[in-house]
Amino acid sequence: MALTATVHRLNVTLSDVDRGVYETLELRVARHPSESARYFWQRTLAYCLSYEEGIAFSKGGLSASEEPPVSIHDPTGVLLAWIDVGSPSADRLHRASKAARRVALFSATELSLLQREAASRKIHDIENIELWLLDPRFLDALDERLEKTLALELVRSSGSLYATLPGGNVVESTITETRFSV
Repeated sequence: MALTATVHRLNVTLSDVDRGVYETLELRVARHPSESARYFWQRTLAYCLSYEEGIAFSKGGLSASEEPPVSIHDPTGVLLAWIDVGSPSADRLHRASKAARRVALFSATELSLLQREAASRKIHDIENIELWLLDPRFLDALDERLEKTLALELVRSSGSLYATLPGGNVVESTITETRFSV
């Protein structure tokens, strides 16, 4: 019998000071049994920190290898942003850059490993891929408090990321924006 995904209801109060985005998000995020905690949180944070009209999680979940985990489409269905997470292959980044005007990668992988993979082949428009580096310890701290229903206050300001969880527990980290070196 196949294992089913666990659906988490996340009520996120987002204050993205760096982008001037202030929203209350009610998310239902499916987590497949084979999905790691870090991947789940990278995907969820990528959604929140890229939030704008037209954003959505992929419909196919982890099995949708031809689509991004998070994307932004305009009202006519045109793909505006391909938002990937983790450690995608150079081929995947190349496809993403050809498919969307904007490509962003949210990752807790060491920059040197991401750079090495990116150098393994030519990637279209690589210098314009946004690379957001997350601290793995931050993701682990969030996962320790994950429940099926969770209220979360998320603040990004001047390269710092703060998550306030039930009980007033605050988890703090940095989030670094960089680019692939060409």
